[in-house]
Amino acid sequence: MSHTANSRPVVSCTLLVIALCAGVTACGSDGDPLSARPYDAADQISFNAPTEGNRKADPDKPLEVVAEDSDGRITDVTAYDASGRYVAGELAADGRRWHSTSPLAADAGYTVRVSTENEDGAPGRKVITFTTGKPTTKKRLDVAFGPKKGTYGVGQPVTAELSQPVKDPAQRAVVERALKVTSTPATEGAWHWVDDKKLHYRPKEYWPANATVQVRSNLEGIKVGDRIWGGRSEPLTLTTGDKLVALTDAAAHRMTVYRNDEVIREIPVTTGMPGYDTRNGVKVVLAKEGTVRMTSASIGASDFYDLIVHHSVRVTNSGEYVHAAPWSVGSQGFANVSHGCTGMSTENAAWFYETVREGDIVEVVNSGGDTMAPFGNGYGDWNLDWAKWRTGSALTGGASDGPAQADTARLTPQSV
Repeated sequence: MSHTANSRPVVSCTLLVIALCAGVTACGSDGDPLSARPYDAADQISFNAPTEGNRKADPDKPLEVVAEDSDGRITDVTAYDASGRYVAGELAADGRRWHSTSPLAADAGYTVRVSTENEDGAPGRKVITFTTGKPTTKKRLDVAFGPKKGTYGVGQPVTAELSQPVKDPAQRAVVERALKVTSTPATEGAWHWVDDKKLHYRPKEYWPANATVQVRSNLEGIKVGDRIWGGRSEPLTLTTGDKLVALTDAAAHRMTVYRNDEVIREIPVTTGMPGYDTRNGVKVVLAKEGTVRMTSASIGASDFYDLIVHHSVRVTNSGEYVHAAPWSVGSQGFANVSHGCTGMSTENAAWFYETVREGDIVEVVNSGGDTMAPFGNGYGDWNLDWAKWRTGSALTGGASDGPAQADTARLTPQSV
């Protein structure tokens, strides 16, 4: 059985030993030691980390607090750095020993607050400050968050790109624990390791409409591995707009567009013909590209085409779009004749182009195509259910060995 001081993390560093001497009793005017102010425990504390001069504590060493007298015990230990980061620790059930369970940051100033109790129940207090030295290695793990600052649809994942690969599960847990995502309104979410250098974060369900999402890293100065220390990162703030979902039923040849769960437009469409079936599943709008040249050579199609296509909204890296297709208006609502894209009339495409934004949801059902893979071809993150998504977290399900069902085919062509 163990106890974490006030459920707040506490620092790990050089050895801190607290000797609690029996017989030190601070009594109030009524003689009751429990009503007394905390006594100064300075005479009962020894601390072998440098607290004076220019010497620095070694951030690789753990912080340990020990009650050396059998009649005294530790009741609470709290430690934090100048930026307000607490470091986790555990207090033994008998109050004899406290030790840190997470690392110190390098080149940081710390405050340690220790609460004690003597055999008569009188409380003691001691506050210690120290600084840690710089890491001896020059290898730094920087984090770049994405996408860029702006307003997105409710399906937009948050991404974290690492400057160094991280493979070890324990090291991944250190990294992931330091990457913080909060939203207003609040919603449950988790990171998923796409590969050794990339993580995606998404909520259990889509983000709330008109929410604010804040992303930051507490990794700076934290030791990740034997040769890697956390570097700097720029925080990121995103906002979401209305919840917009475009649901295409390939068998019914119809797209239904919902805003905040209410139908705002129904559009006759055509999707991929047999052999070029549109992928099923949830896709996220990647970009509004406008006018795009699409050719048969780009996908190796046997029937030739070379077209300038307008009102093009990209939903996969491999060239799947929602776009204007005036040449197939006669088939829209009746047959699937495209090479994988979702085509509609110019009027409907212009409306769709003006209505959607990056991060909005485009979902396809009842197509003959495979389900879009979660990674490797855009944002297919929502095609993993929540339980499977959490298995890609180093904190909730173990680290992933690589891309889950990555879709790496045809990463650059465009189709109509």
